[in-house]
Amino acid sequence: MSRVKRGVMSVKRRRNVLKAAKGFRNARSTKEAQAKVALRKAGVYAFAHRRDKKNDFRRLWQVRISAAVKPLGYSFSKFIGAAAKKNIALDRKILATLATENPETFTRIVKEVMA
Repeated sequence: MSRVKRGVMSVKRRRNVLKAAKGFRNARSTKEAQAKVALRKAGVYAFAHRRDKKNDFRRLWQVRISAAVKPLGYSFSKFIGAAAKKNIALDRKILATLATENPETFTRIVKEVMA
């Protein structure tokens, strides 16, 4: 059986780890062991924050809808409750987009829901 030397693959792996850790602060961008730990943590945070992003946007949409409904004399919860009772299948994302980009259409929807 022939002998296998591992130097080439080790250098390649180290280069890829350090390239991925480029821009990290201090030793995390220059030392392989610390870079590996930092990359693992970065992956964990990225996974968790992809979930958090969905929550953040839902909150943003709720605030935008609430701000658009307030001048019309209604609260967000009353509006959403009435929309659910009338089986109006517009989600918060669509409603928030309408409220910001097309207020007259949103006002008509609110009048229809609250009527």
